[in-house]
Amino acid sequence: MTETSAAESGTRARTRRAIVDAAVALLARNPGASMSDVAVEAGVGRTTVHRYFAERSELITALTEEAERRVEEATERARLSDGAADEVLVRLCQEYFELGDWLTLMFTQSIQPDSEEFWAEEGGPADAALAELIMRGHREGSIDDTMPPDWMSGLLWSLLFTAWAQVRGGTMNRHAATTHCLNTLRKIIRS
Repeated sequence: MTETSAAESGTRARTRRAIVDAAVALLARNPGASMSDVAVEAGVGRTTVHRYFAERSELITALTEEAERRVEEATERARLSDGAADEVLVRLCQEYFELGDWLTLMFTQSIQPDSEEFWAEEGGPADAALAELIMRGHREGSIDDTMPPDWMSGLLWSLLFTAWAQVRGGTMNRHAATTHCLNTLRKIIRS
């Protein structure tokens, strides 16, 4: 690859990233935003957005794939096998909190991962790993065994949605929302 084509490739990647990042932030606030709105948010022309994503459906597909990747990476960063299950669950919640706008899009169905692999096992590899973590917590006594994995998983996602709604609504800053979310989770999971 020549120096010029490498620079073009880097520029293309940065422009694509700017469009994707702008789309996530915008669609989390306004799921009905147009491609023109995305262009304004990204600071590029509408034709530039259409060069990367000819149709809105292509942009949504790219966002869906990126959301799947980010959830899987956050799950890996939480090191699910490293420590007591209750501590790991709190760490996982914190990793997921950092996905903010991505999770908002998934929760509000502006984007929905639809690959069979992602949604197999009640929501994909991340949910399967979460269910196993909760069951491990039940076995070791660090997570209340009267709460089934599906219930506990639903509580986790609800807490995350509530925390991000507070941040987006301006009623809490990120630090306060994270603190409340994690403290509430700690209280919920006690056996």
